[in-house]
Amino acid sequence: MPNLPDVVLWSIPAFVLLTVVEMISVRIHPDEAAAGYEAKDAVTSVGMGLGSLLFDFLWKIPIVAIYTAIHELTPLRVPVLWWTLPLMLLAQDFFYYWSHRGHHVVRVLWACHVVHHSSEKFNLTTALRQPWTTLTVWPFYVPLIALGVHPAALAFCSSANLVYQFWIHTERIGKLPRWFEFVFNTPSHHRVHHASQGGYLDRNFGGILIVWDRLFGSFVPEADRPVYGLTKNIGTFNPVKVATHEYVAIARDLKAASGWRERAGRVFRGPGWQPASTAAAAPASAPASAPASASAPSSVEENATA
Repeated sequence: MPNLPDVVLWSIPAFVLLTVVEMISVRIHPDEAAAGYEAKDAVTSVGMGLGSLLFDFLWKIPIVAIYTAIHELTPLRVPVLWWTLPLMLLAQDFFYYWSHRGHHVVRVLWACHVVHHSSEKFNLTTALRQPWTTLTVWPFYVPLIALGVHPAALAFCSSANLVYQFWIHTERIGKLPRWFEFVFNTPSHHRVHHASQGGYLDRNFGGILIVWDRLFGSFVPEADRPVYGLTKNIGTFNPVKVATHEYVAIARDLKAASGWRERAGRVFRGPGWQPASTAAAAPASAPASAPASASAPSSVEENATA
């Protein structure tokens, strides 16, 4: 297994430089309609990113052990060559799409991913607002390991995917050439993904490529200016609360649940799911799929059954 570079580590200087450039750009050419920057929000995002580095290091220990065991058991081997690496990047991006989509439509997975959507701003520091509980991600990539991809190669591909997505967290870049917008994930597509209104909810899950969304019916182009954040914003800059608020909400709902059927729904159905009895008792003016405890988009339940 050849040594592959740590692309995240090597990209940190570029992250810092691009963030400074964006901050200067916002200061020189402010756009009143744009989300812009807020000091507390940016500090929280950076803090979440630093925390994720620590927790990801801890979670990596059991995950690498599982991946290594699977890789040893499978007779298949994919060598790391100049022509196999792009194929592994493509495959990782495909499984990333399904991991990302799954983390929007299953509440216990959303409890991890909601962290990344919790900011009401959209700028390059938002890309750093990463969860601390990424143990929910590893099962989605087991097929790649079982097919013979070395765990280190998967780690390289995942890091490359993460680095690519940094630059698409900005409002300072408009729409790019049509061919690029058709194939790749762009700031325009990702602004839709971070929006909290109407037809923008739970769309554009792609990492590097947007073609997966076009193929699997989850693509929506940017039209109206997005409103960022959650349908029920959490109103805190406390990193611990940002990291855990949806788990706390799940625990509260489980405690109040009337039976095992409802408990299973509170954990494994969509973030906006309610039991039929609760939905029927809700006022006609209140959306049945958005209980007070849900900070996720109300349309997720529809996507989960699509």
